[in-house]
Amino acid sequence: MVPRTRPTRSALVAGVVALVALVAVTAAGCGDTGGLRGAGSTPTAISPAKLWPDLRPASSPAWPYDEANTETVKGITVRGDDIHEADPVAVVRAEIAAHPDDYGGKGAYHATVARMGDCGAGGAGGGARCPLLKAYYRDLTGDGRDDMTLGFRLYPTNQTAVRVYTVEHHKLVQVLADNDAITGVELAGRAVIVRSPAGITGYEYRTTWAWDPQQRAMVFSRDEFLRTGRRTGRHKHATRTPAPTLSPSASLR
Repeated sequence: MVPRTRPTRSALVAGVVALVALVAVTAAGCGDTGGLRGAGSTPTAISPAKLWPDLRPASSPAWPYDEANTETVKGITVRGDDIHEADPVAVVRAEIAAHPDDYGGKGAYHATVARMGDCGAGGAGGGARCPLLKAYYRDLTGDGRDDMTLGFRLYPTNQTAVRVYTVEHHKLVQVLADNDAITGVELAGRAVIVRSPAGITGYEYRTTWAWDPQQRAMVFSRDEFLRTGRRTGRHKHATRTPAPTLSPSASLR
């Protein structure tokens, strides 16, 4: 492939002259007065203003958004390293068993356990009260094999749990766990985009989790506050209450 080269200044000038001549000839043929028209004044470029240049560095690092923990799912066998062979119901039940403080007794999601009993083999659709949603499969880690994205409702908080699993060394590994009030989830390339309602009508949060090959996990990549429609009512300051988390490995935000 021949690399592109930047045209010389003389070539640019010649090109502009030729373009002006072509416009003039075309205008004469069409009966138009022709002529180049200005697009208006160009706004003056303003460089960023650096505030507080003498500010001392913080004594502690910023919140480690780019750090993540993974968790091997115990009790789940992945035949032939094919993640499609993993039963989504069994995977969620394994998580419940691994985190009794969150799902048992007076745990934050204790009611989820009872509803999981309504899930049949194979996952969502096993019962009217089954909290498990449809499983989606896509290669998010870039190793050429499908990974599994699960979602299930959390009761009594009415939040949604989003989980991503991959297979490493014949074991099922959880590489993303996020709980939030969710209005939608999207898969884009090697990223998971979670959409959540905001405290202001017509806006939403969009949090992006992207695969990090060094940490072997989906890590926080971007958090956006975006307008989605017409805003109604008086303006209010948006507040976002952190959702209850499972274990350190399950809380990546």
